[in-house]
Amino acid sequence: MHIISILLIEDEPDVVDFVKKGLGEESFEVSVALNGKDGLEMVLNNPYDIVLLDIMIPEKNGIEVCKEIREHGIQTPILFLTALNTPDNIALGLNSGADDYLVKPFKFNELIARINAILRRINLEKMGDQKPHIKYFLSNLVLDDDAKKVTRNGIEITLTATEYRLLFTLLKNKGKVLSRMDLLENAWDINFNVGTNVVDVYINYLRKKIDTDFEPKLIHTAVGMGYILKES
Repeated sequence: MHIISILLIEDEPDVVDFVKKGLGEESFEVSVALNGKDGLEMVLNNPYDIVLLDIMIPEKNGIEVCKEIREHGIQTPILFLTALNTPDNIALGLNSGADDYLVKPFKFNELIARINAILRRINLEKMGDQKPHIKYFLSNLVLDDDAKKVTRNGIEITLTATEYRLLFTLLKNKGKVLSRMDLLENAWDINFNVGTNVVDVYINYLRKKIDTDFEPKLIHTAVGMGYILKES
């Protein structure tokens, strides 16, 4: 049986003790780095299943660490644990390559729910690797789920892993209005209210990448209800 290994990059002793003790009781294997420089080195040299990362840490802040992890081509899921809870900070954290963002103070059961959501998604993606080659189309937008490649008018569009999952969810349900909770449950595999505008933030990212320079516009807001992917 594979034991899930988690790296916690955090400099607050109380948070380290709280998280390490709780995760240990849940049978996770937890390693700790007290600063960003050591944390980055540990990620580059060890195959962790998940990284829990604070933003306000010494030596190298969490945003820098996250970006460098992704620049090295490492796709280990990253969950930010931070007290910085403004929409701009959340957007900055997610856009740096993180998979999720949990605001301090948080309840331990919420942390476990986020971790389990990430693990479920990883397992589903591994299962998906064994499925037949599938492409999804809408107008001049093409999503090749086997190659994890998105194009419009033949021009390849680079998306983060989270942006890709969000677009994939919208495209599988094209013509259907999806609420923010629908999108959280499918693109993030979260089935409770996270209290953030993370969906709106990522819809804006997608619009800039797949709609701003192309016609027709495909992502539309259903006021008071959610979002829909369709031709204008």
